[in-house]
This record gives sequence, C-alpha cells and structure tokens, in this order.
Amino acid sequence: MALPNPIVSSSKEIMSGAVVFAGTRVPVQTLMDYLEEDGSLNEFLDDFPTVTREHAIAVLELAKTSLIKRATSA
Repeated sequence: MALPNPIVSSSKEIMSGAVVFAGTRVPVQTLMDYLEEDGSLNEFLDDFPTVTREHAIAVLELAKTSLIKRATSA
C-alpha cells in the first residue's frame, strides 16, 4: 500500500483542523502522546488500525527531519 501524499493533512472539517494522518481522522498528536507516555508504536497501531506502520514511521521521519533542519538552521 502506497503512502498518501502528503502524509499529513489539516482541514477545518476534519477534527477541527488538527493535523491528522492523511486519509484518516487520527491526529498526529495522538501518536506523539502515546510515545511521550511510554506507550509503544505497536500499542498505537493496535488502537488506531486506520494508520499503517509505514504511515506512522513516515510521520516520525518527517518530524525528525523537520526538527534537525530547524536546529541546524538556527
């Protein structure tokens, strides 16, 4: 299954504009909250089956790239 492009989206009509995994109603913040609270990626995926492992990893990679880019451009 191919990843959506873009991999995240935001629309006032979906979850009041929260950034979600594209093609779902699952906020990206929910994944971050799981990880922050010592949850695992597997637990998140079990609880939100509309998000694939590949999609979640792609979002984490995007966040990592953005963070590194921001830190090195300061």
